[in-house]
Amino acid sequence: MTSITRQQGAGLGRSRGRGPAAGDWSMATVGEWLRSPVAPYYMVLSSAGILISLGLVMVLSASGPRSFVDNGSSYTVFLEQLAFAGVGVVLAIVGSRLPVRAWKALALPAILLALALQAAVFSGLGIEFQGNRNWISIAGYSLQPSEFGKLALVVYGAAVLANRRKVIHRIGQATIPFVLPFGAVLVGLVLAGHDLGTAMIMVALIVGMLWTAGLPAKWFVGVGAVAAGGVAFLAAGSANRMQRIQVWLGDICDSPHAANGGCFQKVHAEYALADGGWWGLGLGASREKWGLLPEPHNDFILAIIGEELGLPGTLAVLLLFAILAYACFRIVSQSDDPFVRLATAGVMIWILSQALLNIGSVIGMLPIIGVPLPLVSSGGSALIAAMIGIGLLLALARAVPGAQERLGARPSRLRRTFSAVPTRRTAKGRR
Repeated sequence: MTSITRQQGAGLGRSRGRGPAAGDWSMATVGEWLRSPVAPYYMVLSSAGILISLGLVMVLSASGPRSFVDNGSSYTVFLEQLAFAGVGVVLAIVGSRLPVRAWKALALPAILLALALQAAVFSGLGIEFQGNRNWISIAGYSLQPSEFGKLALVVYGAAVLANRRKVIHRIGQATIPFVLPFGAVLVGLVLAGHDLGTAMIMVALIVGMLWTAGLPAKWFVGVGAVAAGGVAFLAAGSANRMQRIQVWLGDICDSPHAANGGCFQKVHAEYALADGGWWGLGLGASREKWGLLPEPHNDFILAIIGEELGLPGTLAVLLLFAILAYACFRIVSQSDDPFVRLATAGVMIWILSQALLNIGSVIGMLPIIGVPLPLVSSGGSALIAAMIGIGLLLALARAVPGAQERLGARPSRLRRTFSAVPTRRTAKGRR
């Protein structure tokens, strides 16, 4: 009798749409869930949430020694990152609740504001750091406008290209006014501040969105040649960039003086990954963060993850970005709204291209470019902008056909808990 009752209860749970009972998951059930319209929403939410949480833990671990030297406390950098994450959570929640039409309405104001802030870098508000002039100071806090410029490019580009989908085969209709003047001016301002890495991500974002919109492939041959030539010209015109390329291509880092010059970061990132081995040294046990590896909590946080958490830690980061990419692909393939498809593709290209540049730099597959690992590295502007992008992805996932109805029909655990508690009126009725 007990087993029959349990089976009936499990059947009732499934019939009410609460999903399979505990222990009832199978490959068929997982496949069915992955095909549901709400799967992309939860994959974006879970993968981004784990990446942010992992980032906070690793920022605490990696920044401790340098934070103590600079501020007298091992927790200063972490507490700042935690505060930025709190702001990002609030903005991501607001963004996830905005309807698609509201995001479309924000397209033009967003790109105009992004251009104004990026131009302010060259005013009295601008700050120069390590040869780059891409920050502004407001009320004692530094802000990197280019990080929010990526988000503005996504929203504005999606709005423009969605309205021009019937004439997208015409190069003039496809590029004006998305690429010319707004996109080109924004990228130009970033390059004027000597931030080649961020400019490369913006160019990849623009090109990827044009491809997603359906611009004929013949145009990308010329665009690719121009982009490659531009990167080569800018790299050749900078001694620092050429040194990084020589470090990447040559064997000068194999000498006894490899710790000097441009080899320093490359060599110590490799040391960190090698010391971590298969299973890592343990959380908090990194050796390279003690003044050896530059930027251990920022651009090279993946090296510290590999050193402390080993191969499982680095593979987990790759897996989480892969889940986020798959969720974006599902939103693009399931949606029938051109704006939703284009905006999703834009956020995906932004986050994944930046992650690839960062990971490639850390493991030695690419020259050191100097971009943070999205959602993981320390940095307020980068984290908040990326979290707003995640909020946009959640709003787009809610717009997938059938998702809003499923999400609205599923009561939250808190609501179910309180619904089970008898109210005062109910208690009086029972008496």
